[in-house]
Amino acid sequence: MQLDIKHIIKEALEVQYDEFARTIEEATKMLCSEDGDLGNFQVIGRLAQLKSTGEALVVGDLHGDIESCFDILKQSDFLNKLSRKSDALLIFLGDYGDRGECSKEVYYTVLKLKLLFPKQVILMRGNHEGPDDLLASPHDLPLEFQMKFGEKWEEAYTKIRELFKCLYTAVHVEKRCLMIHGGLPTQAKTILDLAYAHKNHPKQTFLEEMLWSDPNEMVSETCASPRGAGKLFGKKVTKEILERFNVRFLIRGHEPCHEGFKIDHEGMVLTLFSRKGPPYFNAHGAYLEFELSKKFENAEQLITCIRQF
Repeated sequence: MQLDIKHIIKEALEVQYDEFARTIEEATKMLCSEDGDLGNFQVIGRLAQLKSTGEALVVGDLHGDIESCFDILKQSDFLNKLSRKSDALLIFLGDYGDRGECSKEVYYTVLKLKLLFPKQVILMRGNHEGPDDLLASPHDLPLEFQMKFGEKWEEAYTKIRELFKCLYTAVHVEKRCLMIHGGLPTQAKTILDLAYAHKNHPKQTFLEEMLWSDPNEMVSETCASPRGAGKLFGKKVTKEILERFNVRFLIRGHEPCHEGFKIDHEGMVLTLFSRKGPPYFNAHGAYLEFELSKKFENAEQLITCIRQF
């Protein structure tokens, strides 16, 4: 495949069931086999432990918006950086599908990128890639697959739900930051709690909180979330957990942001939302491009590294 994002997106728009299914199968096999040292990071369970070197591009929720996906990859020219720099990393925070017209195309694109750059692309799990007992609503991926794959839609859907189980639940950069799609698991004590949250679900709530929880400025500790899953967590909780994991701030997706990003808890939480338009009608999408070696003390110092579009 040409390393041309226009070519990859064109393929994604035209892909039929057989090639789509083959891509999912190859990516699932690759993701599920990842363990131990892998390029610039180490895999423990479903956690990626990153070295504090190189450059990272971090993309938030895309929700079936292939245009935003294209804009980010074209504007950043990050595919060329991946080709030239072995320590460059492309990290997606999850929520690739639902609520947009091109979920199939977004999934195909990010999976192709993973297959092209297996040691440099990290695909995280969002609440829209959650387990069967925590399905997001509206979950319109089955309907889209019916429209695009006809009688083969159930096979495509079954395959992609298998892939969801292999996506990463957390990224940890020691002394720097933690990346999780939703929120911090309030009772987690060690890095292994993050790494194996998927194994201990639903006996423990770690995975649910990591996929569904949100920071809140009005809550001191935690309370029930209006989403019906996860929790709202306050600044005190954020401070305690970040100290526990020896990091300065959390980078997450999950919440629509009018400007494409927002900062909570006095700079301890950065939220990225990387698609725009209906049904969210946000003015901008945003992504983050930063050097992992730099010792940012809080998320506010990352503002110069945030790119809006």
